[in-house]
Amino acid sequence: MNDSEPGVPTEPVPTRADAARNGLLVFFAVVALGSGVFQGLLLRSGKPIGESPGLVYGLMWTPAVASLVARLVFREGFRDVSFRLGGRAGWRAIGFAWLLPPVFGAVVYGLAWMTGLASFGVPALADVGLSALGQAARLATLLGITLTLGSVVSLVSAAGEEIGWRGYLLTRLIEAEVPRPVLVSSLVWALWHVPLVVSGQYAAGPNRILSAAVFVVTVVGIGFTMAYLRLTTGSVWPAVVLHGVWNAVIQGAFDVSTKAPSIWVGEAGILVAAASLAVAWALVRKGFAARRAPGEEPFATVPGLSG
Repeated sequence: MNDSEPGVPTEPVPTRADAARNGLLVFFAVVALGSGVFQGLLLRSGKPIGESPGLVYGLMWTPAVASLVARLVFREGFRDVSFRLGGRAGWRAIGFAWLLPPVFGAVVYGLAWMTGLASFGVPALADVGLSALGQAARLATLLGITLTLGSVVSLVSAAGEEIGWRGYLLTRLIEAEVPRPVLVSSLVWALWHVPLVVSGQYAAGPNRILSAAVFVVTVVGIGFTMAYLRLTTGSVWPAVVLHGVWNAVIQGAFDVSTKAPSIWVGEAGILVAAASLAVAWALVRKGFAARRAPGEEPFATVPGLSG
C-alpha cells in the first residue's frame, strides 16, 4: 500500500553513491583547508621540509582529520577504515610492504650508481657512529637503522595520510562510482604534494617542473600498489607500512647516499618513476576485487592499470 497522497511527489531515497559523494565533499573541503594552512606555512618558510617537522606532521595528518570529520558529520562509523590485520593474507601483505622499499632501492639506486647516472656516497654521519666505517658498511648500517627504528617513527606520520587516502578517499571514490577510482585517488595524493615539489622544498631535482611531472608518475605507481594491498586484504595496515617504510628507507638511506640531486633517482627520478610503474603493473595490471575489511565479501571490482 502506498501511503503518499495522490499527485504529491515522493522524496528520492539517497543511495550509497549519494552518501559517498556527500562524504567526499566534506573530506575534500577539510583537506583543502588544512593543507592550505600547513603548506602555506611551509612555503612561506622557504626551508626544506625536514627543518619543519611539526608542520610536516600536521600536514600528513590532515587527510586523517578530514576523514574523521566526514565520518562524524554523516555518522558513518569507523569500521571500514579498517584497522584489522586480516590474518595470514594481511601479514603477508605487511611483510611485502616492509621488504619492497629496500629491495626497490637496492635495484634502482644500485643501477643508477653503477652506471654513473647518480653518484654514490654515504655521509659520514659521525653522530650515529658511522664515520669510521667504509661506504658499503655505512649503507648497510643506515639500512638497518631506517628499516627498524626509522620505519617505526615514520609509521606515525604515514598513518595520518593512509587513514585518509586509503582508509577513506579510496573506498568512497569506489562507492561514489567514480570511474577508475584507484587512478583518481593516486592522482589526488600525488597532486597534493606538488606545491612543495615545485617550490624546491621536497623531492625536487635540478628541474622543478620536470621533477613535479615525474613525481606524479612515481606516486601514481606507488598509489596503485598501496590500493591493491589495502583493498585485497581489507586492511589499511599494509598501506601504512609501505608508506612509512618507503619514507624511512628511500629518503633516509638511499637518497642521502646519493651525493647530488639527479633526474634519475629520488622520488622525482625517472628510474624510480619507471620502476614504481613496473611494480604496479606486475601487481595491478588487471582489475581486482575490493574488500572494505578482512573476511568480508568484495563490494566492488576495480580496474587495474590496463583496465
